[in-house]
Amino acid sequence: MAGNIEGLSSVLAAAKAENRAALVGYLPAGFPTVADGVRAITAMIEGGCDIVEVGLPHSDPVLDGPVIQTADDIALRGGVRIADVIRTVGEAHAATGAPVLCMTYWNPVDAYGVERFAADLAAAGGAGCILPDLPVEESETWRKAAEQHGLATVFVVAPSSRDERLARITAAGTGFVYAASLMGVTGTRESVGREAQDLVRRTRAVTELPVCVGLGVSNAEQAREVAEFADGVIVGSAFVKRLLDAPDLESGLDAVRTLAGELAAGVRGRS
Repeated sequence: MAGNIEGLSSVLAAAKAENRAALVGYLPAGFPTVADGVRAITAMIEGGCDIVEVGLPHSDPVLDGPVIQTADDIALRGGVRIADVIRTVGEAHAATGAPVLCMTYWNPVDAYGVERFAADLAAAGGAGCILPDLPVEESETWRKAAEQHGLATVFVVAPSSRDERLARITAAGTGFVYAASLMGVTGTRESVGREAQDLVRRTRAVTELPVCVGLGVSNAEQAREVAEFADGVIVGSAFVKRLLDAPDLESGLDAVRTLAGELAAGVRGRS
């Protein structure tokens, strides 16, 4: 099976045609277990997520806050492996038809084998890969493998990125641009702030790729705020927290489905 960057692009284009932002959810693979994680991702899509990012749990997730670190630890203690991450991508995509990407630090991909990782992710129906710590200058090997297998390569830009840096990063990327709304780690915030809007404006000045904003969005009001200026709204920690706080799995699945519905209403609330 070929990779699914076309499906990703078409979903983003369809949201734009509806004059709304796409809703992108995130959940680490293997949390709470591999099978239950697939069920949770399916519930997120049923609730209203257009796209899902499946995280590859890492023992030192330097860009992630305490909520995702807790979920990663549960997954790692449960014995999750890269094969389980790829299985999660494949089963979630097969169950829903939605574009599913893998979000991972670079080291596990390098250790697994760049060509092998790209081939296996594409064979599972994955739409692409988000690589937050891979410098664009060191990305050629990955980008060639991703292009060969029809995968998107999504890079992360931050408010600290200068305009010339934004141009270099976005020129190398495909699918969409992940705009980190603020400096710091993942997690919910009281306010997403103006930095995100300025970053989107500067990023759009140098690329035609859709720009999706993540880090800090946790409720419908914030999703509506970001949807006013972004092509996509990315939510991770809030979904993880709903599962962590639930008394049992079924309650957790209901909670993430409900949150997805609330956020989906938010991204449709553009003025």
